[in-house]
Amino acid sequence: MGKNYSKMDPRSLHRSSSLNYGRSLNYVRGLFNYSLSCCVNALLQSFSATTELLDILNIWHPSDGIDERNVPLQLRKALEAMRDISHSAPHKDFLNCLYRQAIRPSTQQDADEIFHIILNLSQKQMPDAAVAQEIRSLYEIKVETQVVCSKCEFIHRAPSSLFSLPLAIWERENTLKGCINSFFKLQKLPDSEKFYCDRCDEKQPSTHEMKLVSLPPILCVHLKRFRNDDGFTRKLFSEVTFPETFSTEIFAAAQSENADGLKADEWYSLYAVVVHIGTAMFGHYTAFIHSDQEWYYADDSCVRQSTWAEVRETYGESHRYGQRRTAYLLLYRKKSRNSTVGNTAALNEHYMN
Repeated sequence: MGKNYSKMDPRSLHRSSSLNYGRSLNYVRGLFNYSLSCCVNALLQSFSATTELLDILNIWHPSDGIDERNVPLQLRKALEAMRDISHSAPHKDFLNCLYRQAIRPSTQQDADEIFHIILNLSQKQMPDAAVAQEIRSLYEIKVETQVVCSKCEFIHRAPSSLFSLPLAIWERENTLKGCINSFFKLQKLPDSEKFYCDRCDEKQPSTHEMKLVSLPPILCVHLKRFRNDDGFTRKLFSEVTFPETFSTEIFAAAQSENADGLKADEWYSLYAVVVHIGTAMFGHYTAFIHSDQEWYYADDSCVRQSTWAEVRETYGESHRYGQRRTAYLLLYRKKSRNSTVGNTAALNEHYMN
């Protein structure tokens, strides 16, 4: 992964009278590319659009002596500075903070991996346990792995949580619903992967299934476009269609049993798409952001208005502008935000008393 698409003149990619450089557009503003920072830049656009995250971070009152290498501190400063057009480099200190402890500068990054690094460090380095839990709860997908012994039918349960839903895609046309169904599909383990059953006290043929326990206010979907074949990584350009809004019924339909924490009448609305351009070895990240009823396209320091029609071109197999732009991370917001608002209000009351 070596070529830096970000050094290209953005105007050569998108000619439009609505281009804006370094100016704020409803929390969408240009971010300069420092040392191949396009991946972090695109993620920062999504974090900025996740207004609930800054609301949570602002509850925290850091002490005067806190280390400047603290990730949640620098993330909060970056998100606040992105809303102030007087800041010419709102994210530089945040980048330096990550470069010192988590990622290497001037190297190609994986957006899902960096997304997890930022959220994990934000929790780990948050001295306020209540705020750390709020950050986790904002994105946490709770699941349970169930392995059923085919002989005694004993169910081995293992709860876990995810910050993004990792969906495998096929080398053909895909839909978001179909990928979700595949993720939760009951699978029979091959004989070479027999599971050790505690009750039988030996390895037995088994079935494996992932059960959904609960969904978060912010749902991040990871479309797994990179595949390793015999040590060689390649990118799948297969089409994956996804809607602007969807009902949680698509998760209920994918479950053999209803999830206790899943309400079928809830809806999710798409508000950010992190896009990968190029191949597995030569890539660049950009982002589409939905704000104030409009779509915007952020390509490092270039920000312009966009449309849902252009977002759909990232489904896959699109060659507009001579590039192959594909959606990589999808961020959906639960339309019913009462629980999130209630939790944040409760924390605010806690700190005010």
